[in-house]
Parts: sequence; structure tokens; C-alpha cells
Amino acid sequence: MKSGASINIKLDKFQLINLISQLEISDKIELLDILRQSTFLTRFQNLLRELKTDDLTFDEITQEVDRVRQSRYNSGKHND
Repeated sequence: MKSGASINIKLDKFQLINLISQLEISDKIELLDILRQSTFLTRFQNLLRELKTDDLTFDEITQEVDRVRQSRYNSGKHND
């Protein structure tokens, strides 16, 4: 085959899974890395969407931060 030539093969999902199952473990890991890299942005955007909330105000967040800081400070005083 010439350099730069390509072949198109139509596979359904199950055929692809069957082919992947036949790969050596090192090739599966390489494929996994490629899939992780190619889907990172989408997965990250989905995570941000899931975590986004309008339920908390800045004041509520500040109060919680202060509460945690005070709790950590208090627990540190007793460990001396």
C-alpha cells in the first residue's frame, strides 16, 4: 500500500469491541490513552456542568470556608 493511502471499513460497535478484545494489553492501554486524550475536553465540560449550581451565594461559601478554617484552627490547638 502507498504511503498516505487509506482504507475505510464500516464496523458496528460490537465488531469494534470484538476487535479491541483481541488486542494485546499494551495496545489496549495505548488505545485507552488515545480515547482519554480525545474525550478530555468533553468530559471536563460535562463535569463542570454537573457541578454548576446557583443554589449557593458567595456569602454562604464564605461562611462555610470560615467555619472550616475555625474548625481546623480549634482542632490544631488541642494537638499541642
